[in-house]
Amino acid sequence: MSALIGPAQSPDLHVMSFNVRRRMSHVVPRSPDLWSRRRPAVHKLLATEQPTILGVQEALPDQAQVIAASLGQHYKRIGRGRNAQQRGEGCPVFFDSRRLRLTGWRQLALSDTPEVPGSRSWGNFVPRLIVCASFADRSTGQEFRFLNTHFDHLSRKSRLRSADLVTDLVRAGDTPVILTGDFNTSIHTSPYERLTTDGLLADSWFRAERRLTEAWGTFPNYRAPKLDRKRIDWVLATRDVDVLAAATNTSRHEGIAASDHLPVSALLRLPAR
Repeated sequence: MSALIGPAQSPDLHVMSFNVRRRMSHVVPRSPDLWSRRRPAVHKLLATEQPTILGVQEALPDQAQVIAASLGQHYKRIGRGRNAQQRGEGCPVFFDSRRLRLTGWRQLALSDTPEVPGSRSWGNFVPRLIVCASFADRSTGQEFRFLNTHFDHLSRKSRLRSADLVTDLVRAGDTPVILTGDFNTSIHTSPYERLTTDGLLADSWFRAERRLTEAWGTFPNYRAPKLDRKRIDWVLATRDVDVLAAATNTSRHEGIAASDHLPVSALLRLPAR
């Protein structure tokens, strides 16, 4: 397995979004979904790519530990579980502390009461959340905000309202914003349009100076990747962020896929101070 982007050198940032697929308790031994089979592939992928900052979706605490160990000791993690006790599955953010200094963060529920952990409002049966963090690049002093989320897979209303909440968060500050997530919807739907309307956010895939892979659908569900299928995992950024390269990672370790989703990456450059 060779790196598509690999470790980024200042002033560039390698940003990755990766739905790791939560560990399921009842899986037949030969299933591609079995976490014990996928774990080495996750380790190899992340150890090879070494993104500067990584937004993960659907990770259970033990899976987050594997991700942390795969990235290395210089990486730090933020984010809690999605339930009322802030335990269980979450959307943790991992970042290379040699490059990035965390200046603040919070976790919000995607609901009418975002400050209430585990709250639900819009038809989603499970809690959904967003992790919001502020960083400064130790190399350049550039500041930016990073948002990582996972929209609901069933409720269209929830996805629309979640997009509205994210839009408000983006507009609430004056620093560049990078958004990663599994949005559970394609780029031809209203949530995508709401996030990108009036140039608020732009899709790194379309803005990239170089596309390092084909336009794979990002949810092959362990099958062979296919072209022109839904891209439901995105890296979006405000238009003051340059996109040098973009990629959808189809690599496998010894023939085994790391997840039912494909990780997506972008090589970004923040505007000069």
